[in-house]
Amino acid sequence: MVEFYLFYALIPFVATLYSSVGHGGASGYLALMAIFSFPSEMMKQTALLLNLFVAGIAFYQYYKAGYFNKRLFLYFSLSSIPAAYIGGLWSLDPWLYKKLLGLILFFAITRMLFKKESADFKIKKTPIPIAFIIGAFIGLFSGLIGIGGGIILTPIILLFHWGTMKEAAAVSALFIWVNSASGLLGQLASGINLTANAVVLVSLAFVGGLLGSYYGSQHWNNRRLEYFLALVLTSAGIKLILF
Repeated sequence: MVEFYLFYALIPFVATLYSSVGHGGASGYLALMAIFSFPSEMMKQTALLLNLFVAGIAFYQYYKAGYFNKRLFLYFSLSSIPAAYIGGLWSLDPWLYKKLLGLILFFAITRMLFKKESADFKIKKTPIPIAFIIGAFIGLFSGLIGIGGGIILTPIILLFHWGTMKEAAAVSALFIWVNSASGLLGQLASGINLTANAVVLVSLAFVGGLLGSYYGSQHWNNRRLEYFLALVLTSAGIKLILF
């Protein structure tokens, strides 16, 4: 029982940090569920559900602040939405699912600890065919694993200089929302049901999402929180890959 209370206490913390950079937090929720030994068959739909609420809040705050680039969003999302639905329909072997999730968590750690945020570059034109291919790949993988894909899309946008950090956060937030919705619909269509404690988890994540997205869209940057979350992700990644 104590373990579950600790799990509930960490959910809003994860939502706060992820929403501050326009993400829904699926990789963080999945990491917590892995640490607390949740069954793999309930992890994906739970993370996608929480993503819907947290990413939705994050998008609203960044949109209100004027950072949303609609054209950039459409380039990636038009192919990602149907791909995420297909990914949501499929069920991976639990062993393979845990290994892929572990790799995603280590990617998230790398992104979090070694990110470079700089506005000193010229924004380049986004090649539409390449964006469509990238969107489809991220969408399919998102539906399979139970993430929204923002943790992959954001560094791609910044790496190729297709948008600023704030633009990438705004685009990723809505990208996560549509992919999570599509992936969750695929899960429900395949016969998966939501857990009984979904309302409690959504409420906790919602509170954290409100706090993080508000301050993140303004001026917040707390590296100490990121280091703590990186420790959580590392612990979960090691558990998933080695055990």
